[in-house]
Amino acid sequence: MDSTRVTEHPISYERPEAGVDPTDPRGALLHTSTPARTPGASALPPQSAQGAQGVQTRAGEPSGTTTPCGKDAEADPSGTGTGTEHSQPAAVAETDTHRPRPAPESIPGQPDGAEQALPGGEPRQDPAEQNDQDGQTGQDGRDGLNSQERQIGQVSPDGLDGLERRTGQGLPLGGPTPMRRDGDRLRFVGAATRRIARGIDLDEIVMGLCRATVPTFSDAILVYLRDPLPVGDERPTGPLLLRLRRTDRIPAERDTELGFALPAPQPEPSDLSAVTAELCEVRNGGALAEVLRGVRPVFADSPGAVDALPELLGDSRDFVVPEGQRAILAPLRGRRRVIGAAVFLRRPERMAFEADDLLVAAQLATHSALGIDKAVLYGREAYIADELQRTMLPETLPRPTGVRLASRYLPAAETARVGGDWYDAIPLPGSRVALVVGDVMGHSMTSAAIMGQLRTTAQTLAGLDLPPQEVLHHLDEQAQRLGTDRMATCLYAVYDPVSHRITIANAGHPPPVLLHLGGRAEVLRVPPGAPIGVGGVDFEAVELDAPAGATLLLYTDGLVESRLRDVWTGIEQLREKLAATAQLTGPDHPPPLEALCDEVLDMLGPGDRDDDIALLAARFDGIAPSDVAYWFLEPEEMAPGRARRLARRALSRWGLEEMSDSVELLVSEVVTNAVRYASRPITLRLLRTDVLRCEVGDDVPQLPRLRQARATDEGGRGLYLVNRLARRWGATRLSTGKVVWFELNRG
Repeated sequence: MDSTRVTEHPISYERPEAGVDPTDPRGALLHTSTPARTPGASALPPQSAQGAQGVQTRAGEPSGTTTPCGKDAEADPSGTGTGTEHSQPAAVAETDTHRPRPAPESIPGQPDGAEQALPGGEPRQDPAEQNDQDGQTGQDGRDGLNSQERQIGQVSPDGLDGLERRTGQGLPLGGPTPMRRDGDRLRFVGAATRRIARGIDLDEIVMGLCRATVPTFSDAILVYLRDPLPVGDERPTGPLLLRLRRTDRIPAERDTELGFALPAPQPEPSDLSAVTAELCEVRNGGALAEVLRGVRPVFADSPGAVDALPELLGDSRDFVVPEGQRAILAPLRGRRRVIGAAVFLRRPERMAFEADDLLVAAQLATHSALGIDKAVLYGREAYIADELQRTMLPETLPRPTGVRLASRYLPAAETARVGGDWYDAIPLPGSRVALVVGDVMGHSMTSAAIMGQLRTTAQTLAGLDLPPQEVLHHLDEQAQRLGTDRMATCLYAVYDPVSHRITIANAGHPPPVLLHLGGRAEVLRVPPGAPIGVGGVDFEAVELDAPAGATLLLYTDGLVESRLRDVWTGIEQLREKLAATAQLTGPDHPPPLEALCDEVLDMLGPGDRDDDIALLAARFDGIAPSDVAYWFLEPEEMAPGRARRLARRALSRWGLEEMSDSVELLVSEVVTNAVRYASRPITLRLLRTDVLRCEVGDDVPQLPRLRQARATDEGGRGLYLVNRLARRWGATRLSTGKVVWFELNRG
């Protein structure tokens, strides 16, 4: 068989053709004038000179006579050129810049190019009519096409035979014609599937299907999806429910009274759902269930789908399905099961669908269903990533005494929602607070998992009240146990609101920036140290002043480093940004923390987001020396009485005499318990903030436990009283012993 070359010709959605009205809202509908029919001429478009060379006629036959092929050869054995739908045009050759390529098997054979036959003499079946890759076949194993409708010369209800319907000959001058060439359909399917494939989430894919088909393929479309959509290999439970997800249509000014009724135009085309059923329950054994089980698209007036479309659309009387082959019901089948259905509609004044349009609908439905399946899986993965990152970071920040906190976290990108950056604020004994920020290499699920382990380790070490350099040392050992390539940077700081001092240790992390009350911003000089995971290195801590009203900013390198700038340039820009922001509120009023964090993130420009960002801001309010009372007590029998007298004097000095009874009772119980076991002096401290806090420390590491005393027990009721009268209470183990504390509401 001679190779046949097919020259691609642009259709209306690529560039306008001659005779097309550019204002016609039908968009890609083809408009052609009635061509002059010459003996032996065909309605197919002319080929290029290069493509025409491959067309040959039989010896002894006139050039205008074509040779039938396949089944058409039997219908026209004389070969007199009565004309088949695949006749080659005898037209004037035109220049074509497109590179000719061999015709795919789905393109009808050219003259004298007999179709390849399978063993047994039967013609080879069109691949587009074979089963799709997923094994989706109809009930009868066919693709839903009626072979009789494909016979040449069949007269359609509008009085046109198959040749006239495909070529547009015999139609009114300038009237709309269908996509009459197989090349048109192939190019449309290619453009439509590319548009559908561009979507990454569910809404984008469904919108791509609607926008690709209206108005090129249909005048309106309705997309129903399963509710809820199954994810992956999940087996859905309960009845099959289809919910209207989206509709689209051509502008309402094209509507007529003879067409299907549509509502008034609104900003969104989904108003079509106002006259259709938004939720449809598919009945087992019903007409709609049979069509969905058959997988292949069907015409709405076909015997198996006459009752299926009303079941899907509901009993709305305002919605009229056009008669004839102007509605296609296409099931949407994903990788495992049917996940929805699409309905394509055309108006009565437009050319009805053809049998080949079922193949187009099948391709659109298959690509859309597979895309929806992937979008659902992507949505599940994004949800898991978001939940993982959310649980790895603090849900809320604590409210320790003498410091206010604010934080921000930004992922590296929408497609990389997890990362290794973290921040934390951990309350410590003595009204202190530990501020932590760290960064694990990478921004993947593995980095997030390692970050979670390091954050948990840091919280445990902070609970032991270890110095900052010791915390980093143990984190380094933990990172080495997790793997040889587990690297991270971390900065650990402890703020004491009573002494107005902060102790900082660094492990290869960018230095913090301190914004003073007057508006001056400085980069703190902290020993850089080696990253966590290197092993065999010591970490050094420094103690600095933390004046009241100052703001400490801890951050990760994603804020200051990118492909467009180095880390030190970014740090200098951050310092200037903080100073400029502080000038807006004046020298005596520090900027609000939340607004300050937003201003810092605004310094990021296009191309500056190469890594995820963690940001922690701490405003130091401190506790004034006049609001602190501190004593040492010897562990002797007279210590509880002395503690009651000291507490009474401090409350009188602060004007809190009404709290004396409760405070004296609780102080006496806690000090008595410490005296029984302590061997060194006991510390007693009262702090007046928004609450009254009492702290009693001793050198015994064992923590007291609340227990229910029996009626015959002489002791064991002290902590019971503390638990009933105090607002909060607790006990924390220290490196030198423990601290038992409680808080009472003022006034």
